[in-house]
This record gives sequence, C-alpha cells and structure tokens, in this order.
Amino acid sequence: MELERALEAGVSIIVIEPEPLGEETARWIYVGNLLHKISVYSGLCSIASGLTWSSLACTPFGVVSVLCAGCYTLSWQWDPCCKYQEEKDLRRLSKLPVLSDLTSASPVVLVHTDNRKKILLHSTVSLTAAAICLWRIYNTFK
Repeated sequence: MELERALEAGVSIIVIEPEPLGEETARWIYVGNLLHKISVYSGLCSIASGLTWSSLACTPFGVVSVLCAGCYTLSWQWDPCCKYQEEKDLRRLSKLPVLSDLTSASPVVLVHTDNRKKILLHSTVSLTAAAICLWRIYNTFK
C-alpha cells in the first residue's frame, strides 16, 4: 500500500526494500520499456521498408509496432509505475542520501521521469507505420 501511495503521489525517488516486491516492480517497468522499444524500432523498420520498396514488406513490422503500442497504451500508460525508471547507475545511487538508512543489501530504487515524450514518440511512429502499411496495401490491391 505504501508503494501505491508513493506512486500515485509522484514522489521523485522511491526505494523498495522488500526484494520480491522490488524485483516485481522492476520487471513490470522493464516489460513496459521493452514494449515501447519494440514498438518504435519495428515502426521505424516498417516506415523505412515501406518508403524504400514497393512491396508489402513493411506490413509485418507495422503490425508489430501497432500491437506493441496498443498493448502499452492499454496496460502501461495509465499505470503510475510507468512514470518511473529503475536507477542502476552506481554513481547516482551513491549520491542519494536516502540509501544510508536501509536494511536491505539490494534495494530497488525508482526515479520519477517524464514519459510524455516517450508516449508521443511510439504513438507517432506506430501511426505513421500503420498509415504507410495501409497505403502500400491499398496500392497493391487497387
């Protein structure tokens, strides 16, 4: 419950000490980041192949991009946890005063980030990829 309250409040740094809860939260963030990256990279491949070749080679990449962006939008975008990233940089971690009072040897540290640009990026790339795929499909079957 404490984690939920901190996430909802938008606290700038969250330290999760119970290891299972921290690992589960970090995994959830990792999967969201993975969906975002797959959406962007497959969308860029779709756009590049759609503009380069006159075939339907762009379609599989476009479908993957739209599916990943849709999954992220439905499952992660509205979760307050998606506004956080796990901090793994030891130099930054050593500068945090919060870590001096911990009892756990390996806490998970979450740092609040602005994810609006990330959401805008994968949405724009996915919609552009979908538009190019639909244009290629239309030109192929007209």
